[in-house]
This record gives sequence, structure tokens and C-alpha cells, in this order.
Amino acid sequence: MAQWERLRNLCDGKQQLHELYDSDAFPMDVRHYLSAWIEKQEWQRAARDHALAMVLFQILLENLDIQHSRFVQEESFLLQHNIRRYKQNFQEKYQDDPCALASTIQCYLNKEKEILDDEEMSGKVQHLRVEQEPMDMSSQQDLDRKITSLRNEMQRMEHTMICLEEQQDEFDFKYQIHKLEAVADEALKKDQVKVLQQLLTKLNNNKKSTLSELKKLLDRIEELISLLVNRELTDWQRRQQKSCIGAPDSICLDQLEKWFTCVAVCLFQVREFFSKLEELVEKVSYDNEPVKVQKPALERRADQLLKDLLQSSFVVESQPSMPPAKGPLVLRTNLQFSVKTRLLVKFPELNHSMKVDVSMDREAPRVKGYRRFNVLGSTSKALNMAESHSGGMVADFRHLTLKEQKSGVSGKVISDISLSVTEELHLIYFNTVFELKGFSVELQASSLPVVIISNSSQQQSAGASVLWFNMLSQNPKDVLFFANTPAAPWPQFGEMLSWQFLSATKRGLDAAHLEMIAHRLFGKQSNYDTCKVSWSKFNKESAPDTFYVWFDGILVLVKTFLEDLWREGLIMGFVSKGKEKSLLKKQQRGTFLLRFSESVIGGITFSWVEITITGEPDVKTVQPFTKVDLSQIPFHEIIRNFQILEADNVPENPLLYLYPNTPKDEAFGKYYTEKTGADSPYLKYIKTKLMFVSKESKWTSRSSGSTSGDLSP
Repeated sequence: MAQWERLRNLCDGKQQLHELYDSDAFPMDVRHYLSAWIEKQEWQRAARDHALAMVLFQILLENLDIQHSRFVQEESFLLQHNIRRYKQNFQEKYQDDPCALASTIQCYLNKEKEILDDEEMSGKVQHLRVEQEPMDMSSQQDLDRKITSLRNEMQRMEHTMICLEEQQDEFDFKYQIHKLEAVADEALKKDQVKVLQQLLTKLNNNKKSTLSELKKLLDRIEELISLLVNRELTDWQRRQQKSCIGAPDSICLDQLEKWFTCVAVCLFQVREFFSKLEELVEKVSYDNEPVKVQKPALERRADQLLKDLLQSSFVVESQPSMPPAKGPLVLRTNLQFSVKTRLLVKFPELNHSMKVDVSMDREAPRVKGYRRFNVLGSTSKALNMAESHSGGMVADFRHLTLKEQKSGVSGKVISDISLSVTEELHLIYFNTVFELKGFSVELQASSLPVVIISNSSQQQSAGASVLWFNMLSQNPKDVLFFANTPAAPWPQFGEMLSWQFLSATKRGLDAAHLEMIAHRLFGKQSNYDTCKVSWSKFNKESAPDTFYVWFDGILVLVKTFLEDLWREGLIMGFVSKGKEKSLLKKQQRGTFLLRFSESVIGGITFSWVEITITGEPDVKTVQPFTKVDLSQIPFHEIIRNFQILEADNVPENPLLYLYPNTPKDEAFGKYYTEKTGADSPYLKYIKTKLMFVSKESKWTSRSSGSTSGDLSP
């Protein structure tokens, strides 16, 4: 399938596609209508070859002329206009520099491929959420049907109100004529009164029926609001919470905005219906008027539903985070952070009119030592549609900072709670006022709890707190979560660990990786599903060598130096020494695998199998390499050029086959530098600076019982 067709068939990637083609540098219309031709051309070569670029530029203009002619025949006036404008823009911008156009098109094609690659990678982790998707899709379709049905009901009610007004006008007209006419004939007079009475009875019954229908309409709206707030919005909030710790869940708000806006529009229309009923009562009043009796309660109910909907519609779209991105929800004093709020009820007439104010910890717990902070910077901003790619009503705060208050805690404190700095959780609040068509309500949103640090040494521990809270807490405002920290069930904990690698490297952890980690945490067991990890075991025991310090050290090493090798599955990674030995002993001489060190923080090593003179397999390992080593020499070059000294002092590279049987150069060849052998800059560096060469006495041979690696680089 052509690249453009694959992109158009995407679901999750369409927003990225719209963002990519958000300017006129290369219009989406041109990409769409000329897609087949565009994908067949050599744009990368044309970006360097002026003659080829000029040929392609002229063909592009001719294709635009052909497309324009088609739109003329189809009488598509707007498309005619757009295509003509695009052609003029191309001529003005690229006539003298067609290579720039070729470079631009190639850039767009590359970015499209990145979007497709991201989608394909996401597809490989669908097992993390595949069971819930049919239900989610079914529930969304059901909600769409309910929304459509509500719109239809609103149209019918609008028609009913028109008919009711016409009916009352008819009665009023005949009643006024009756009063003005002096009818002497009593029989005729009685007939007229009877007709008027019948009209009034019918009018009265229709008003009762209309009020009953309005009540049913409110019942339907209340059901929809319950689904939106208690199910869809709650699900989104949980997805957002998990996305903050790496989960691949979609947190796009566009669909929720459509639903919220539709229901809000309907409620404002219901309020207009009540106003129309009030006008009818003022025009014609009679005894036992049903509108006077029933309307006030129904109107109060409609206003309460609108208030509930609006108060739920104000959310934090992007949680607080510091640039450069180190993960959201960890903030450092005196360093800028950003956060974005969004109103899911979109009324264009409110653009730039609703001011959002930021504050901190309005209801902070009275805990001994609990710090207080002030928010500094531009703490007031208007909701607007200009700062959102989808045109949503957002207030994007980009330059806020926090400063600790010097004053202590006043009043009674809870003295039996002791929290470390990185266990303190704080909320950032956002307040605004919604005012439209005579309706006013105060709105408030709050961030997920943030951890506030004062120096970079606290970053890692703060990150651990964010992971633990958002993995386990169902209450996004529980700032005392760490006063009584729950343990994490292994299945949930393992999934969270996989998310860390998935979000950082686009490759999560497989079952074998997780089994090794579970073995490290719980020892050998047949089934880990009932096991639990305590907070202290995760981040507090035996500091600084806690589990999270070890795990995060590996993650940072992979993200910084080994991402490509990890993503392609060249690094086995999480495998115990015992498992490694059992795997390699069954393989041919020179088979090696790459694994993370169990003892050195942020270390990676490799082991290989040798055959002894007696024909027995002998597994050897080198001392782990850390970021200090890999910042000087890429790991693939270490593997490529690693040498040992045999008995006659002849250097030899013992690494021949990546487990289970892939030739080393086939596995790592595409990462090698262009120069080889003595011309390799890395080999030259090794010879003069750091030689990964050792005599046999320095190898670690676990088959002979040794347990510590001391083959030093």
C-alpha cells in the first residue's frame, strides 16, 4: 500500500498528520492529489541535483494544471481556487531554487515515515491494552448514537415549541376577537365559548405534554452527562495518569470536547425553551397554568446539569513539566515549567474572554515540615483557540516557576506523619469563570500531584515517587498518598517497568525480561502473579543501591548510548548470570550475548562461550561497561574490536556470533564506521588510550566456579 494511503488509514496518527501539514510549505491538498506521482520521484537526489530538481519542479506545476482542469470540469470552485493559489506560491518561492522544494518534499516524506513507524511500534504493544479496546470502541459508538439521538430530540422539541407558540397565538387571536365582538345570539355565544374552551384545553394539554417531554429530555441529558463525566472523562484521566509514567494510551481530548460541547449546546437550548415558555405565559395567562407550576423546578434542574457539566469540563490537558523533558510532574524550584489547561466546552464567542489564574496548595495538609510554595511568572492567562493544534480552548502556561515560602505551618499539625521531600505531593490549581447567555459558574481544575525538588540530586527519587503514585493511586488529589503507601502487585508493577523502556526507546520489556526482574525481586518462584513489591523495596531500602536506582541506571544507559541496539533486539539485557550460562553452554564457540549488570549501576557486559581442551564449554565475561566507557567508544565498536591474548600473546576477537547464531558483523555491521581494520578511528583510539585486551588469567570463567568478573577494560 502506498505511504499516503497507509497514513490516511491511521486512527491514532491522524492528529500528527494534521500537525505536520499545518502550514503552506507543502499543502496537504497537493500531497493528496499528487500522492502517487510524488512517492515515485527521487527527491533526495533532486535536493542535490539542480537539473533534476528543475525537471521535477516543472512536472509538478504541470500536474497542478491538470488537477485544476479536473476541478473545473467538476465545478469544484473552492478546490480550483486552492490549486491555483498553491501553484502561484510554488512559482514565487521555488522558481529560482527548485532544490529547496525537493528538500522540503523529502523532509515531509521522512516525517510521514516516522509517523508510520511510531504507529507500527505502537501496534506491537497492543497486548498491553488489546482486551479493553473492543469495549472502548463499543462504548464510544454507543455514546455517539446517544448524542445523535439527543440532537434529533432537540430538533423535535424545537418544532414542538414552534407549534405550541402557533397554537397559543391562534387561541389568543380568537379570544381577542370574541371579546371585541358583541354577539347577541346566546346560542352562538355559547358555541364560541365552547370552541375557545376546547382550544384552551388542547393548549393546556400540549403544554403539559411539552413539559413532560422536557423532563424526559433532561433525563436523557443527565444520563449522557453521567456517562461523559463518570465514565469517559474518568477513563481519560486514568489514561493521562498512566501516560505520565510511559503508558502508550491515547490522551487526545478532541472527541471528549465534541461530546461535552454538544451536550452543553443542548442544555443552553433547553434554557431557551424555558425562556420561550415564560414568554408564552406572559402573553396568555389562565388558571392552573402548568408552566407556572412545573417550569421552575425543571429550570433549576437544567441549570444544575449545566453547572455540573461545565465544572467537569475544565481539565489540565498537559501536566506540569520542566524543559528539557525529564518526565512530567517533577518540578524544581526556580526553574521554569509549563502546563496547559483546556475547556472541553468550546464556544468560539468565549475566545480570549475567560481568564485562568494559577495558585498552589489551596488546601495543603497540615503535616509537620510540609513545605509551601508560591507560583511566580505569568499566572493569569486567557483561554484561547490559537494555542491549540485542534482549535480547542486552552491556556498554555509556559514560563511558571516555584519559590518556597519561608513561613512555617500555622495551626495544628498531624505529628505522626513523616514524609521525605520527594514524598511530598503538591497540587497546582487553575481557576476561571464561565459566563455566557446569562449563565455564570466558577470553574476549577487541578494538576496531578507534583513532586518539588530543590537540586538535581533529588531528581531520581522524585521520579520514583511519580511512578509509584500514578501506578497505584485512584485518587488524583491524594497528597498524603505516601503517608500509608500501598504495595504494587507484580503484574501491574511489571507493566509499569515495561512502559519506561517503551516510552524511552519504543521497545518495551518482554516476558523473559520481566521474569528475570521478578527473580531478582522475589527469588525463584513458579508464578509471580501473587507477589507484591513494597514502596521501600522499590526506592528506599539499602540506598543508594535500591531497585529503582539500578533499573533507572540501565534505562538511562540504554536511552543515552544503546537505543538502536536495544530497539533492534540485539541486547538480551535482563538475563541472570545463571540463565546466561545455561543459554551459552548449548551454543557453538564464539557465541556471545549482551546483558545488563546485576551489580554495577548502569552497566552492560557481554559473555561468550569458549571450548576447553577437554571439549567442555566455558563461559567467560568481561567487567561491565558504564557511561564513562561508552561516552568514549560506542558499544558496537567495542564489540567489533574487542581482543584477548591467547597463550602465545596473539590477539584474537572471541566474539563471533550474537546469540543464538547471528554472525557478529551481520548483527552490528550497519552501525560500524566506514573505516575498518587499522584505519578505524576507534581501533586507533583503543591502541593508544584504552585497550580491551587481556591475558587468559584475567578472564572471568563462570564455568570454573568464579562469580565475579574482573576482565578489566
